[in-house]
Amino acid sequence: MKWDYSSRRKTVGRPRVMKEITELVVRMARENPRWGYSRIRGALANLGHRVARSTIANILMEHGIDPAPRRKNQMSWRTFLKAHWDTLAAADFFTVEVWAPRGLVTYYVLLVMDLSTRRIYLAGTTSHPNQAWMMQIGRTLTDAFDGFLLHKRFIILDRDRKFCEAFRAMLESAGTTPLRLPPRSPNLNACAERVVRSIKEECLLKMIFFGEASLHRALREYMDHYHRERNHQGLDNRLIMPEDHVGERSGRVLCRERLGGILRYYHRQAA
Repeated sequence: MKWDYSSRRKTVGRPRVMKEITELVVRMARENPRWGYSRIRGALANLGHRVARSTIANILMEHGIDPAPRRKNQMSWRTFLKAHWDTLAAADFFTVEVWAPRGLVTYYVLLVMDLSTRRIYLAGTTSHPNQAWMMQIGRTLTDAFDGFLLHKRFIILDRDRKFCEAFRAMLESAGTTPLRLPPRSPNLNACAERVVRSIKEECLLKMIFFGEASLHRALREYMDHYHRERNHQGLDNRLIMPEDHVGERSGRVLCRERLGGILRYYHRQAA
């Protein structure tokens, strides 16, 4: 029919829940595992949304989120880390191939990371990471005056045998408890693993090293670049140790190069 007024007909049934409300319900439930329907309902009321408990229950069911009694004891690893951020460190080994007079030699580099600040410390490099070397590293890390692990209650370690029992006991006696991860679980040490990947992809894989001294030089240059010149997504894309001129909008733009241009940093000329 020509005049059936179909364009004026209202949709049959109850109107759909606002997208903003749905997103808020899902966010609150995931960020607060102990919150039930009533608690979420109250939080929504604080934001000017009046929502029934049954509506909240339906939204959570649609998104595969359990009710609070089954959800309250679930805590993601990310949430756990953030709750202990200031007291946590992480460590990881990586290897570098170096040309020596006797041929290609594998060097082991031990990296330790402060998770809250993203600062890293290269604890040492060696071609023979035995127990004696690890104990010396442990003494340096736990030094009572300037040890990197001062005020750190926990350190995340994988199951690498180089983190021997004597080394772990030394850390614990100094007040830093080792948290040994399950086998084959690199995602649980994601921050340190990501730094290792950055060092290799941005620097080490682009170079050939002749002797241990050339490796040390490259690592020192990268450390300076990492702390002073490289923006970090984990810090809202900021620098760890910014210089005074960072953020200025006047002055000539200069480029600071390291390792023959492998690493670059753009900054304005100081006034």
